[in-house]
Amino acid sequence: MNTAEAKRVLEAALLCAQVPLPMRDLRALFDDQVGPDTIAHLLGELAHDCEGRGVELVTLATGWRYQSRPELRPWLDRLHPEKPPRYSRAALETLAIIAYRQPVTRGDIEDIRGVTVSSQIVKQLEDRGWIESLGHRDGPGRPSLYGTTRQFLDDLGLERLDQLPALSAPGESTAPEADLLDQLGELQASLELDVQAPGADGVDAAGDTTTSPPFSDPTTQASNPAAA
Repeated sequence: MNTAEAKRVLEAALLCAQVPLPMRDLRALFDDQVGPDTIAHLLGELAHDCEGRGVELVTLATGWRYQSRPELRPWLDRLHPEKPPRYSRAALETLAIIAYRQPVTRGDIEDIRGVTVSSQIVKQLEDRGWIESLGHRDGPGRPSLYGTTRQFLDDLGLERLDQLPALSAPGESTAPEADLLDQLGELQASLELDVQAPGADGVDAAGDTTTSPPFSDPTTQASNPAAA
């Protein structure tokens, strides 16, 4: 098989795939007769071919996929007007802490947030596929250590954790936990989430007490959310 034909096969497979395709699956297309270096080169050509088009080929944590360009989302959202899942501010705070401080226990999260983290929040993030238990910390009760998943990176359109929005440089902030919350706006926009405001009774939908929270409000919020 020549490279031109191999390139067409790759393009067709990626366009038809429901999920990102890892290198092992791309090699399986050619029964391992086309090496990973050649495939990587062809993927680079396909990505270059997308310049000026409405789609782009991106590298994610779990592989490669075609996706629409972010600037076209306002038009594409008109085809899918359904409301996205609603996540409480407490859930987003918990997610941000796990993303930037992992691996962490629920106790670590509670120390930063200043309130108890409900089991419902942890389960909600686990069910969404954004966090998972990475093991247990040695100590009383052997609490679970939580970290983010590849699905979390895929939903943000990232390949690696070090591509998350950077925290403030040392010395620029006196409160590291405030730096974490500053990222909620960017995380929220990236995940296209609709944040649910606390209820009138002072308890949000996830069960967290919201009286006198130690954080300030996120600075930005997605104005036209769509399902992640």
